[in-house]
Amino acid sequence: MTTTIPTAGPAAPRSTRSSRPASTLTRTSGIGLGVTMLWFSLLVLIPLVAVIITASSGGWSAFASQLGNEQTASAIWLTIRAAVVVTLINVVIGTVIAWVLVRDRFWGKGLLEVIIDIPFALPTIVAGLVLLSLYGAESPLGLHLANTSMSVYLALAFVTLPFVVRMVQPVLEELDADVEEAAASLGASRFTTFRRIILPSLAPAIAAGAALSFARGMGEYGSLVLLSGNLPFKSEVASVRILSAIENDNPEGAAAIAAMLLVVSLLVIVVLDLIQRRMVRRG
Repeated sequence: MTTTIPTAGPAAPRSTRSSRPASTLTRTSGIGLGVTMLWFSLLVLIPLVAVIITASSGGWSAFASQLGNEQTASAIWLTIRAAVVVTLINVVIGTVIAWVLVRDRFWGKGLLEVIIDIPFALPTIVAGLVLLSLYGAESPLGLHLANTSMSVYLALAFVTLPFVVRMVQPVLEELDADVEEAAASLGASRFTTFRRIILPSLAPAIAAGAALSFARGMGEYGSLVLLSGNLPFKSEVASVRILSAIENDNPEGAAAIAAMLLVVSLLVIVVLDLIQRRMVRRG
């Protein structure tokens, strides 16, 4: 009697599912993540939550009444308007400056590179003093802009100048010139090459620089103290209004203004992110 030994069937296919755990954090990475979140919470998250809680402590009606004050509304509107206008100017002028610094060679280029970074290093109160000496009542240029609404735009333009330049410049340096040459060899005009090849690559950097520029403009204070004069309904900005509320023992009003600036800044950042994503897809 013979016994038939069954042959082994085909090996079962291995599962295509990855055997790696869902989390690849090592103990060291986990500690680093915990320290990062703790530091972020102490510096950013907890203070923001405290501001929102203080602003809403009196209910919606109290929050609306704080922002409904004519002087407060005027200061907020001037701040938003100036930040938007200056950001749009920086998007154009900052991109042009970055282009000149990367693509052109000229005498004094190194000096210009240093000068662009001065608003980063200069204390804002010193910036206000410099601008006041140039555009104040005794302006050597004949431009008397101090204590006017134009002084707000001027101060914000000064302190936000480097953001777009420094965000766009390294990206522009990394662009492959061969791609532009290939587009030109295929008959594309310079404008088409810029719109379809260069601009989509620069869009994320431009959007990031614009977001930083807008955020800095919304919260600027030091350069405006001396130059703008802080005149109600004329040159008073939201940051000065917040200080006035605190000095008048009105923390709820100060928190309400801060919360409004926070909401506006977040909305602008989201809009800029959506715009740059759409430009990248269309490019």
